[in-house]
Amino acid sequence: MQFGIFSVGDVTTDPTNGTTPTEHERIKAMVRIALKAEEVGLDVFATGEHHNPPFVPSSPTTMLGYIAAQTSKIILSTSTTLITTNDPVKIAEDFAMLQHLADGRVDLMMGRGNTGPVYPWFGEDIRQGIPLAIEKYALLRRLWREDVVDWSGKFRTPLQGFTSTPRPLDGVPPFVWHGSIRSPEIAEQAAFYGDGFFANHIFWPTSHFQQLIAFYRQRFEHYGHGAADQAIVGLGGQAFIRPRSQDAWKEFRPYFDNAPVYGHGPTLEEFTDQTPLTVGSPQEVIDKTLTFREHFGDYQRQLFLMDHAGLPLKTVLEQLDLLGSEVVPVLRKELDSMRPAHVPEAPTHASLSSSSFSEVSE
Repeated sequence: MQFGIFSVGDVTTDPTNGTTPTEHERIKAMVRIALKAEEVGLDVFATGEHHNPPFVPSSPTTMLGYIAAQTSKIILSTSTTLITTNDPVKIAEDFAMLQHLADGRVDLMMGRGNTGPVYPWFGEDIRQGIPLAIEKYALLRRLWREDVVDWSGKFRTPLQGFTSTPRPLDGVPPFVWHGSIRSPEIAEQAAFYGDGFFANHIFWPTSHFQQLIAFYRQRFEHYGHGAADQAIVGLGGQAFIRPRSQDAWKEFRPYFDNAPVYGHGPTLEEFTDQTPLTVGSPQEVIDKTLTFREHFGDYQRQLFLMDHAGLPLKTVLEQLDLLGSEVVPVLRKELDSMRPAHVPEAPTHASLSSSSFSEVSE
């Protein structure tokens, strides 16, 4: 079981004092958070990709490459790589390069993003979102798996005798998760290829994501990649942790109430009741996270959103200390003990390099 954090890289005013970090400060803070994640024993750091204010991570591989040079263990990933508006050739080359620099500590999450205007900015039509995701990912897989590619499609110029460089490390492409909050077509795509499916699982009720994940598992089995319970599932989540529950609620409330993504809507109490958001003590975070297995079955990756809504860097680092020292060790022990032997662990470069996994995932 892998545990980690993901960041959307928002630049948000701290509602408690009215200060807003600069883009420079926010970028440097994300790097510090990633280094802290490795320090406290987490397995994964993932960054989003956005091309509009108030977000800063427009170049994920640049940031991850910088972090790779300062870390040695943590897996570097994305919490969305925009398959719809990026060129598959550029994705193939950028992430293969990152693979080499990070000695294989790389995977990525494909997604369509949540910002409509990004499509015309990169010459695409949002009405073609699903067809773009399907065609571009099919090309990306070939670029990583075939030394010479001849290709033609609807959304980019043809390729003739093209070789993407560098080639994937050890001939093994990075593992791909397909992230979605609403689209069964993306769950179908993940199942078809035997890839991972990541349910964002932070804004909508559990019942919605249960349907998506159940569909993905069913189709994973249908395509012959293994039994439904062997499908590779990742989940998002949110937490704000303090040693005492009442302190967590008091401190986090102004950030929740004013957050751009969910402020001025449901109350904090309503939101924690209806979504995975947990505000409280380490034990409360443990207890609620353990219910995810009850809802979705055994899964391979759990990522928490910890650095959003204007929370100052000092507070985020304190959250990571609690997550790494008091929450994750218990979750890791409990979830690993309950996982049946036939359910695989989360893929890594080492496991993908083994012939047994490659035969299943192709």
